[in-house]
Amino acid sequence: MSKGRITIPTDDNFIKETMEIAEKWGADAIRDCDGFKLPKNIKDLARKVYSTYFVARGDNEWAEKNPEELQQTYLMTKHHLAKSDTLVIDIMEGYFKEQVKPDSYHDVKEFWEVIDRTTGEVVSLDNWSYNEETQEVTINNVTPWHEYTVSFLAYCIWDPTQMYNHITNNWGDKPHEMPFDARQPKTNKYIFEAMHKWLDENPDADVVRFTTFFYHFTLVFNDRAKEKYVDWFGYSSSVSADGLREFEKVKGYKLRPEDIIDQGYYNSSFRVPSKTYLDYMDFTQKFVSENVKKLVDITHEHGREAMMFLGDNWIGTEPYGKYFENIGLDAVVGSVGGGATLRMIADIPGVKYTEGRFLPYFFPDTFHEGNDPTIEARENWLTARRAIMRKPVDRIGYGGYLSLAYKFPKFVDYIEGVCDEFREIYDTIDGNKPYCGLKVAILNCWGKLRTWQTHMVAHALWYKQIYSYLGVIEALSGMSLDVSFINFEDIKNEDTLKDIDVIINAGDAGTAFSGGENWLDEEVTSIIREWIYNGGGFVGIGEPSAALGGGHFFQLANALGVDKELGFSLSTDKYFKEEVSSHFITEDVFEDIDFGEGQKNIYSLSENTEIIKYENGDLLMSANTYGKGRAVYIAGLPYSIQNTRILNRACFYAANKESEMKKWYADNSYCEVSAYIESKRYAVINNSNEKQVTKVYDGEGNFMEIELKPTEIRWMDIK
Repeated sequence: MSKGRITIPTDDNFIKETMEIAEKWGADAIRDCDGFKLPKNIKDLARKVYSTYFVARGDNEWAEKNPEELQQTYLMTKHHLAKSDTLVIDIMEGYFKEQVKPDSYHDVKEFWEVIDRTTGEVVSLDNWSYNEETQEVTINNVTPWHEYTVSFLAYCIWDPTQMYNHITNNWGDKPHEMPFDARQPKTNKYIFEAMHKWLDENPDADVVRFTTFFYHFTLVFNDRAKEKYVDWFGYSSSVSADGLREFEKVKGYKLRPEDIIDQGYYNSSFRVPSKTYLDYMDFTQKFVSENVKKLVDITHEHGREAMMFLGDNWIGTEPYGKYFENIGLDAVVGSVGGGATLRMIADIPGVKYTEGRFLPYFFPDTFHEGNDPTIEARENWLTARRAIMRKPVDRIGYGGYLSLAYKFPKFVDYIEGVCDEFREIYDTIDGNKPYCGLKVAILNCWGKLRTWQTHMVAHALWYKQIYSYLGVIEALSGMSLDVSFINFEDIKNEDTLKDIDVIINAGDAGTAFSGGENWLDEEVTSIIREWIYNGGGFVGIGEPSAALGGGHFFQLANALGVDKELGFSLSTDKYFKEEVSSHFITEDVFEDIDFGEGQKNIYSLSENTEIIKYENGDLLMSANTYGKGRAVYIAGLPYSIQNTRILNRACFYAANKESEMKKWYADNSYCEVSAYIESKRYAVINNSNEKQVTKVYDGEGNFMEIELKPTEIRWMDIK
């Protein structure tokens, strides 16, 4: 097999074994890892050397000399109940004192806020005071039996990723790295000087792997050193006193602490974003991109490549934002949890190449006696491979401590096969775009900015509240569909829906992913109703178009043919409960359908609604004709082989293009086809660990039957 396109980590005093694995896996690049430095003779091991560089941490000497220029974050206390007319709040209760400390260097009355959460009113500055020694806020003239919170600015005194690595790997007395703020004048000047100095001192580093730049996603620990709040998209740790003052100059108005705190939700990506928060994001992105460009330019001046790690301190870079392509980065690397995160990396515009860091990381929490890391590696590869067939990253790699992985020879052998298969896929695709049967748009409040990033909390972690929706994105990541992401403002642009076959709206009511009050915008609903009526397809999952108004909960209820009972219309009988005997959407179903958490109290509006699945008094799947168009409702869609096929069929049905589905298509749900018309090649993929037999349809609808080995990819020529 060919060599290259693989990056591996190494360890101290592990040169001989590193060379052995580099040869076995065909690795052409070696990287370091948080916790150790690359050996001096590293150039002998690989064509390229990646060296991690921390712009805003890793220099405690600077941080200790300039404590007022450390990074800051906004925090909120828990709700405290007033039982008399005075209330004392320990603001650090529940927070980890080794990670954050209150900022009393700046005027607390300018940057802090005390709120009566029962009324929502801000407490007058005259009615509260702060004791720096006890870290307590005393509130006078409070209303008994009301609840109060304090929003306060704090300094970050331990970088949360280094803290996580410190705890996970038991680093003991290793110094706590303090993050400093690039927005501060002295630090801003210093980081560029330090960049030149580091490049001079590290001539062997071909690729500077920025991990990442300035501001960490929101990750706050509790007093037990456990995660208290984590939001991979959170901007609350990008604030600073100087930044807040600068925002007022640039945007023309002053931010309140509450604009960041957001009642303690910290503007989670599930919240419908306010204009104020979007303004703050834009303000931060502009600053970050302008200063990152300077770092990239310095890197290029020294003849090196600049690579960004899509994680840790990535806030403000936003690879799908409007400033990103101006930065001039050579590459982006990110952790791959599955197909959705693979596409999130692979589809990034404006870079020369992308790289996926596959799981598991070579850390002791996975690589320990009695555990088989091959199981996680196989699952990770098979789910990501579907997405690679649609849009490959340019490189793959692994992170952690190679000496740990080396102790598991079965794992080492399996990854050798993964590396060979990746190179075969990449070389065969050769940059050609695969055949797409439909154009599908995901509609939510974030649109393009959160391309392949919907319904994520902490990157690829499982949460009960999201798996029923994240499965939609995971399924789409490897399907023969052209997927885009649009928001509600895009809907008002007459060109947005011109070439779209199907709109998908998936999420819980009130969230940014369903859309919240955007569905009460008559312009939005009118445009979408007209579009469906004239032949468009709509697939709603969970609580699509949900916003109570006008006698509906689903604002597209008449298009969907269903609505949700909130208890307000119990006096109105619901007669329509009978399932259709069969339906195009469920023709490939081979086991009970998994609707995940599903939905309760969805009901059909008329006898014309095709009820596909009705169970225990709840409508779970239906289809409806609306003018020339169609709409499909599904209660939830976790990722699975069967649900991927259901979604595919639902899209073709909604688009009124059932007859076009069986082009470059496998009738066995465990198999998929990716065709590359320009290069006259196509692949049939077995996504299972079992042997599969399938009919394979070409672009004209002709078929043949083939048998595939477990996990096999069969490449064939287009005749």
